[in-house]
Amino acid sequence: MNAEAPDASVETPADPGRIVLLTASHRVAPGLLSWPAWQTLHAADRVLVTDPDHPQLPYLHEAGVRAEHAVPAADDLVAECAGGRTVVVLVGGEGDTRLTDGLARLGGSGRVAMPDLELLPGSYDLPGARLLDLVQVMDRIRRECPWTTRQTHRGLAKYAIEEAYELVEAIEDGDRDELLEELGDVLLQVVLHARIAQDGRPEDGSEPFDVDDVAGGLVEKLIHRHPHVFGDETAETPEDVHAHWLRTKAIEKQRTSVTEGVPLGQPGLALAAKLAGRVRTAGLDVPPPTGDTIGHELLALAVRAEANGADPEAALRAAARAYRDAILAAEGHGDQYGDGRGVMRGGGGAWTTRR
Repeated sequence: MNAEAPDASVETPADPGRIVLLTASHRVAPGLLSWPAWQTLHAADRVLVTDPDHPQLPYLHEAGVRAEHAVPAADDLVAECAGGRTVVVLVGGEGDTRLTDGLARLGGSGRVAMPDLELLPGSYDLPGARLLDLVQVMDRIRRECPWTTRQTHRGLAKYAIEEAYELVEAIEDGDRDELLEELGDVLLQVVLHARIAQDGRPEDGSEPFDVDDVAGGLVEKLIHRHPHVFGDETAETPEDVHAHWLRTKAIEKQRTSVTEGVPLGQPGLALAAKLAGRVRTAGLDVPPPTGDTIGHELLALAVRAEANGADPEAALRAAARAYRDAILAAEGHGDQYGDGRGVMRGGGGAWTTRR
């Protein structure tokens, strides 16, 4: 029995085609698109760019891709794909909700033969990409904010200290959200000071530097001080790593005294412990001075704590926090000071994210 011939009166639906929404991160240099993205762009029947100033446009034209500026409605785009055509729409890194919502409504109506819809990331953010946003935002603030444009390293120094202490408090509290915020505030100080340094100080002949110089110097330091990671050295224990660090640091600094590089402005117990640690590491026999003052007693306690592997500054701070909680309890304040543990939060400096 022969198969019946197809009925010519029944119309076969046309191929509805294909829509490709191509995204590219603004945090990646324009033109650095993935190979699938370039293949799709070259093979497309039409390439539309929703932003006339899209940074990828010059590179598309240079690569021989004919891209047109257009802001198509969803139904127009579907019609453009009829007959098996492929239309690529280059949208911003955050996508185009207006277009995608319109396509979703059409597809949900059931009245339209929808093209295949593909979301194709042309470039991806690498880890740390949001730091580029931070640098860009800070640059604009430095140029346009009346307060920030007048700030100096010296004028902002106190805020760096405040933010460091608030970070320590967040760590000691074990509060994840506070830690996240305070790390951001410390990072803000770094980026702001780097941006100020970018302007230089012509009045005293200071040579400008920027955040890339800061990051570059840090990268070189980390690589040089971790030869067991980036070189041929070996380190099996944390003590081995510490020894590597001290050796490379000594070669870099070429210091004539173990006291060089110890900031004298730090809290007294921390200063005493730091000096004691330098003496112990260098193998020097320098007993702390003796006397009848409370200062001599505290110094001796700090040296003893450091020798036993304790941080006297952190230990005293923990004891003081417990004392503070006892005071609050005696006053009958309970938990009214914020975090359920009787913690009274202090105010931050002018340059924090907590407003």
